[in-house]
Amino acid sequence: MAPLVRTEDLIDAQGVAGLLGLSHRNSVSLYQRRYVDMPRPVAELGSGRIKLWLRSEIEAWVSETRPQRRSSG
Repeated sequence: MAPLVRTEDLIDAQGVAGLLGLSHRNSVSLYQRRYVDMPRPVAELGSGRIKLWLRSEIEAWVSETRPQRRSSG
């Protein structure tokens, strides 16, 4: 049986981007490739569709690793 989660504990790529301090949700996929230890989505509804992460996992990862954004200029 799959574990149950509360829907209010789930965030989409926009929410993950916000926690990471990124301005675009598309940057989340770049982080996933760059940081292999970054939490993976707990729900993926298929190619090109929404992905959901557990907020607590992302918050814990950010507090442990503090990934640095590269400056663009």
